[in-house]
Amino acid sequence: MIALGCDHAGFPLKEEIKQYLDSQNIAYHDYGCYSPERFNYAVSAQKACDAVVKGECSKALLFCGTGIGISMAANKVKGIRAAACSDYFSAKYTRAHNDANCLCLGARVVGAGLAEELVSVFLNTEFEGGRHQTRIDQITDIENGKKLY
Repeated sequence: MIALGCDHAGFPLKEEIKQYLDSQNIAYHDYGCYSPERFNYAVSAQKACDAVVKGECSKALLFCGTGIGISMAANKVKGIRAAACSDYFSAKYTRAHNDANCLCLGARVVGAGLAEELVSVFLNTEFEGGRHQTRIDQITDIENGKKLY
C-alpha cells in the first residue's frame, strides 16, 4: 500500500498519479487533500508519513507546487526519509543509496508523464544496503539527537 498526500497545488498531479497507480494495480490510500481548494501540505504530509512509519503503507508519494515544501514537512516525521526529485537519476538513487521512503514531486515542476516515470523507478528500485547503510544509520542517529562530531 502506498500513501498519497498533497496540497492544492499538487492535487492535479496526485490525481494523475492515482490513475497511473490504478493502471499498474498498485494499492494506495489517499490522505488528502481532495480538491484544488487551498490546503496546507503539512497536514497531508504528516498523515501519509505517519502511515509509513506505522507500517500501514510501505512508501509515500507526496505532491505540492515544487515538491520542496511538502518534503520539508515530511522529513519532520521521525522515520521518514523524503526526497524531492524532478529527474530519473535522483529518484532512482534516493532509493538505491538513501533508502528514501517518501518521494515528493512538484506539480509545477514535472508533468504527468515524467511523474509517472519517477514514481515507477522510485517504487521499483531496491535499497542497495552495504556501505550505504552506514549513512542511513547516521541519519537515524541525528534524528535521535546523537551528535556525529
